[in-house]
Amino acid sequence: MTGTVQHLQENLRHLRMAETANELPTLLRNAEKHSWTYLEFVQEILSFELKRREEKNREKRLKVAKFPYYKTLDEFKIAEQQSLSTRQIEQLKELTWLEQQYNMILLGPPGVGKTHIAIGLGLEAIENGYRVSFYTMGELINILKSQEYLRKSQLQLKAIKEADLIIIDDLMYMAMDQREANLFFHLINDLYERSSIILTSNKGPEQWGELMGDKGITTAILDRLLHKVEVIHLNGESYRIKNRRTIFEAKSVQT
Repeated sequence: MTGTVQHLQENLRHLRMAETANELPTLLRNAEKHSWTYLEFVQEILSFELKRREEKNREKRLKVAKFPYYKTLDEFKIAEQQSLSTRQIEQLKELTWLEQQYNMILLGPPGVGKTHIAIGLGLEAIENGYRVSFYTMGELINILKSQEYLRKSQLQLKAIKEADLIIIDDLMYMAMDQREANLFFHLINDLYERSSIILTSNKGPEQWGELMGDKGITTAILDRLLHKVEVIHLNGESYRIKNRRTIFEAKSVQT
């Protein structure tokens, strides 16, 4: 009997079902203990394998995302914010905006929770099977500038372009030169209507032109970012770009 189990385990590993192969003795004991039918036993094996594969895929997506820390939206102190309601947070967690490839800009001074919300939304996306990339603006600019000669940067940029959600933290924390602004534009253009982008910044879009130094590039970037966007000003009233649709329902009120 032991030899038969080992043979089954070898076959399962050959079929790339290593997790089930390792768990097989326990599954067989449970089948005997609970008198499972053949159908129930097969269902248990398949359910176990699917569950473990999803867990491993989630772990992989989480590793690729490279969050600086792990904080969920449930940990966000919504009572301290006047610009977001509990209802709106719940709407954001539904990820309808991500399905519709909306962008999001989180504005406000340091310490108001911009990065926390961005990471929380990223974690929600990962839990729902989406691919996420997180970078500070400084890290992103370094990747863009070194992509021509660093293999690591090329791989990172490839992962960014394949992601469903890209989070760029501390956008416009410092001025860009023309080359940096041009590289950033090309990235945004590549992502346009293919992925959703979350940006955090302590400066509003109206100030970005001064920091990029090129009004033409700034206009082109804003045109793509603000096509479908929700701009949320933390510790202040939420506002939307004029004449743009909001991702929140009309009934969303502070609760």
